[in-house]
Order: sequence, then C-alpha cells, then structure tokens
Amino acid sequence: MAKTIERQIEPKTSLAIGLVWLFNITAIIGIGLGHQEWFIEKTYVNMMLYTVFLIALFPINTSRNIFLFSLAFLIGMSSEWIGVHTSWLFGSYFYGENLGVKLGGVPLLIGVNWAVLSLISADLVHKLNTSKYTKALFAASIMVGLDLFMEYSAASLDFWYFEGGLAPLKNYLSWFAIAFVIQLLINDSYSYGNRKFSLHLILSQYAFFAAYLLLQ
Repeated sequence: MAKTIERQIEPKTSLAIGLVWLFNITAIIGIGLGHQEWFIEKTYVNMMLYTVFLIALFPINTSRNIFLFSLAFLIGMSSEWIGVHTSWLFGSYFYGENLGVKLGGVPLLIGVNWAVLSLISADLVHKLNTSKYTKALFAASIMVGLDLFMEYSAASLDFWYFEGGLAPLKNYLSWFAIAFVIQLLINDSYSYGNRKFSLHLILSQYAFFAAYLLLQ
C-alpha cells in the first residue's frame, strides 16, 4: 500500500519540492537585495503552504496520521502556552505579530510547526535499524538543531522575543525533552510517510535560516 501511494504522489512530490526550494531561494535573494520587510511579512504564507504540502504528500489522510498530527499540534501548543504564561519551560518570551492568529498568546502556526517538524523528523529516522529511543533521540536532535538556527533570527523576523535578547539554555533543553516525548509517541505509529519530501523540507529550512543568519 505504501509503495502504491508513493508512486501515485511522486510527480506531486517533485513539484512540491521544487516550489519549497523556489520559495526559500527567492526569499534569501530578495532579503539579500534589501527587500527584507516584504519577504519577512510573507513568512506565515510559506509556513501555511508547507503544511498544505505535508497534508497532501505525507499524506495526512488516515485516521492514524490525522491523530498523530493533532497530537503533536496539541502537545506543541500546550507547551508553548505554558512557556508564554509561566516562563519556566523555555524562559521569558512572547510572540510577535508575524506568525498570524494567536490563541492565548501563542500563534496557531507554532502548533502547526511543531506537528510538521515532528512528522518529517520522525519520517527521516523511521527506517533506521535501531531502537525507538535512539530514533527519538535523532529526530529530536533534528528538531532542536533547526530551533537553534531559528532562535538567532526570531526577533528580526518578528517571530518571538526573549527577555535579554537570547534564548536561555533551558529553552533548548525543554525543546529537546518535548520533541523527544513526541517522537516516542509517533515514530513507530504513523502510516505511510514521504521521506523524499521530508528530507527536502527540513534541508530547505536549515538552508534558509543559515543563509538568513549570514545576511544579518
């Protein structure tokens, strides 16, 4: 079944991968040419498109995958709500206005981002011949690695702002712990998956935030 679905969505996967890289490369070129504000304001649009691609190509079309996506979303949103309102999970921070509609001070796109990153990271390590704990460790590391790049760009992108300017160590420790728990819950549970799209989506995100750091 998985092979059949993979063959059916292969042309769409290639198109989506091309668009993902096009969006990111165009944004980097535009920012490099001095049009930073225009491209930064469209960040949430890119995040929404990536989510649509994931839903269509992973695909999120079974009750199991829908449940796991929703579970990662709820854990991510709940963690961020606790973080924003208590400061003890990630440190003292608040969200800017560039990520769209908020619920309790947390943009809904942040919860979506937790779900997207969780699924694609799980997909990348899914076939490793090792224990679920090791796979969860690798997948959580992929997620925290991207967060590390994002943290140094977040304020200038109007994503979020930490008291004192930089995220404290406990931000990364909490991120890793929460990501690890999510991975334990979902890594061996989802049906299907799309490793080709997952790989290109995570690489494009790493590339964008690394290039953005160099341009600052």
